[in-house]
Amino acid sequence: MVNDQSRYSRLANITRIVNMKLDLHEVLQQVTMAISEEIVRCDSVGIFLPEGDGTYRGFAGKPEMMSGVTLQSQIIDPKTDPLAAELIEKRKTIYIADTSTDNRPDLTPVGAFRINSLLALPISSEKEFIGMVFLFNYGIPMNLTPSEIESVEAYVNMAAVAIQNAKALNQKEKLLTEKQLLLDLTRELSFCSTIRASLNVCFDYLKRAVGTGDFAAHIIKPSSAKGSTPIRFHAAGEVAEQDWHEHLAKKGLTDNYEELIKRALSKKEPIRADMGGRGELLLLPMVSMGKVHGIVSASCTCVGVKKAVDLPVSFAQSIIDATAPVFSNLLYMDQLEGMVEERTRELYAANKRVNSVIESITDGFFVLNKDWEYTYVNKHHFFPGGKKVEEVLGKNIWEVFPQTVGTITYTEFHRAMNDRVTVRFETQSDVHDFWFEITAYPFDDGICCMLKDIKEKKKYEKELKRLANMDLIGQMAAGISHEIRNPMTTVRGFLQLMLSNEQLEPHASHFNLMIGELDRANAIITEFLSVGNTQTSDMKMMSLNTILEDISPLIKIDTSNQNKQIRIYTQEVPELLLNHNEIRQLIINLYRNGLEAMGEGQTLTIGTYPENENFVVLAVQDQGSGIDPAIIEKIGTPFYTTKDEGTGLGLGICYAVAARHNATITIETGPEGTIFFTKFPVEQEPDGKLPALRD
Repeated sequence: MVNDQSRYSRLANITRIVNMKLDLHEVLQQVTMAISEEIVRCDSVGIFLPEGDGTYRGFAGKPEMMSGVTLQSQIIDPKTDPLAAELIEKRKTIYIADTSTDNRPDLTPVGAFRINSLLALPISSEKEFIGMVFLFNYGIPMNLTPSEIESVEAYVNMAAVAIQNAKALNQKEKLLTEKQLLLDLTRELSFCSTIRASLNVCFDYLKRAVGTGDFAAHIIKPSSAKGSTPIRFHAAGEVAEQDWHEHLAKKGLTDNYEELIKRALSKKEPIRADMGGRGELLLLPMVSMGKVHGIVSASCTCVGVKKAVDLPVSFAQSIIDATAPVFSNLLYMDQLEGMVEERTRELYAANKRVNSVIESITDGFFVLNKDWEYTYVNKHHFFPGGKKVEEVLGKNIWEVFPQTVGTITYTEFHRAMNDRVTVRFETQSDVHDFWFEITAYPFDDGICCMLKDIKEKKKYEKELKRLANMDLIGQMAAGISHEIRNPMTTVRGFLQLMLSNEQLEPHASHFNLMIGELDRANAIITEFLSVGNTQTSDMKMMSLNTILEDISPLIKIDTSNQNKQIRIYTQEVPELLLNHNEIRQLIINLYRNGLEAMGEGQTLTIGTYPENENFVVLAVQDQGSGIDPAIIEKIGTPFYTTKDEGTGLGLGICYAVAARHNATITIETGPEGTIFFTKFPVEQEPDGKLPALRD
C-alpha cells in the first residue's frame, strides 16, 4: 500500500476532480486508478452502471480489456447473479476471500478470469442504488485487510458523488436544452403561415423530444365549417394518413384508439398507452384559451437505452402547449380565407373550365390583340427559334418574328384582322422543319389563331401518292405484259431463225442488235412486274448475312471490272423473315447504284449490324459526290431517274421490296458520299423470344 501522505494527497486530488465539470468516464477512471494503486495486489477494478433494463454494464475500470474481452462488453444481470442481487438488496460491501467456498459469484467470469477472491461494493446514495464495483486478482487471492477495504469504500463513495454530480449536471443541461428548444420552437412557429406548416414544425420538435416515432394530428373541425366530417387528419413520418389505424394495429395497441382520443379530449391531459412492449402511444391534447382544438398522437418506438418509461411526456406536452396558440390563430385565419375562397370559387371554377377547354386543345392556340400583341398562348403552341411563352407574351408578333413580315402569314393575318373574316392557309419551313395549317378567327379585341401540325399528314399524302403510282405501275404491268411479250417472243424467234440463214449473214449484226433491244424491253417489263407486286411469297426465316455472302462473288467481279474497291463486313444478326430472291435484287440494285456514283479507285462498303435488338440494318455506302438535296425527296419514285439511259425503276423496286418486308429505307448524303440504310424489324418467335444470332 501507499503511505498515508500519498493517500491523503490522492484523496484531495480526486475530490478536486469530482467537483470539476469533467467527463464522468474520466472521473471514474481516476477513481479506479486510485483503488488499484491503493491495493497493490489488485489486478482488476471494474465499475458497472445501470442500463435501464435491470442489467448493469461495465463503464470504467482497469484494465479495459482482459483475455480478449472488453470491460464495456461485460453485463451483470441480478436475475442470474446472486452476488449482484445481494449487493443491490443489502447495499453493503461483500468480501469473498475464497470463491471456491462461496456459491454467490457467477461461475463463468470466476472461471474465465481465475478469480480466487472477490470484493464487491455498492455505489449508492440514501434513496438510489447507483452502481457496483468489483475488485479481484488474476489467479491469486487478494488477502484484503479491513483497513484496505475501508480505503476502497472511501473511493467508491467519491465515485457515488461523481455520478450524482454528473446526473445533476445532466438534468440541468437537459432543462436548459428543453428551454432553448421551446424558445426555438416559438421562433419557428412565428414564421408559419399555414396550419400544416405549424404542425410540421411541432412534429419536428416532438421527434427531438421523444426520438424515433410517427406522428398524427386529429383536428376538430370548427362548427362554422361546412361538411359533416367532424375531424380532419394530418400525418407526418413514414405512415400515410389512411394507414394510421393499421399502423397502430401492427404496433399492438390493445385499447380502442377512438376511445383513447375521446378520453384525452375530455380530460385535456396526456394519455399513454402501451403498444405490445414495442413502444408507447402518447395522446397529447392541443388546448388554447381553454378550448381543445385537437389531439396529437405520437407512436414512439423505444430504441437502445431510451425506454418508454423515460419518455419526456411533460416536455412533449409543453411543445404542444407552445404550438396551440399559433395553431388557434392560423385556424381562425384559415376560416377567414375559407369564406373568401367560397365567394370566389364559382368564378375560379368558370375560369378553370374555360382554360381547361383551351389547354385541352392539342394544337397550338394563341390570341393577338388589335396592337398585334400576344395576350394568351396555350402549352401546345410551337414557336420557331425555340422561343418560350414568357418571351413573347405582351410583345408585338412582328417584332418578335420580323422574318414573317411580307410572308403569307403576314398577309392572311392582316386580312383576318382588317376584313373581320376567317382565314385558313398553310405555311412551311425547311429551316425549322415544320409544316402548319393555320386558321385565324376574328373577335372583338383582335384575332385568335390555331396552328395544326400537318407534317405527318403531308408525309402520309406523299407516301399514298407513291403507293398510288406503284399500284398504277402494277396495273400497267399486268395489262401489257402478256400483250407485249407474246409478239416480242414471236419476233425474237424469227430474228434468231433469220440469223441462222447463211444468205442473211451480212445482216447478222443488225439481227443481234434487234434481239438485244427486245431483251432489254423484256427486262423493263419484268421490272414493271416486280415494282407492281404488292405481296411477297416464299418468305422464310434466314440470315441477311447468308444472302449477302451468296452474291458477294458477283459484287467483287463488278467492282473489279470497273477498277473500284469493295469492302464487305457483317456482324452477328438475328434471322429474319425474308424472300431470298427479292432481297438479292434489293442488294444488287443498291450496290450498282453506289458503283455508278463513284469514280475509279474509290471504295464501296456494304455491311450488316443489329440495332437495339429490334432491328437489323443493311448499309450500302459509296464515296461519290452525294445526292442533290433538291431531288432527294423524289428518290424511289417510279420512272424518276438522273441517268441518261436509266428507267427510274431500280430504287422503286428497292422501296417496294422493303415495304413488302415491313422495312424502311433512309438516306444520309453529303460531299463525301451517300449511305443507304435498310432497316428490317426482327420478328419474334411464337414463344416471344428473339431469333438466334447468325454470323
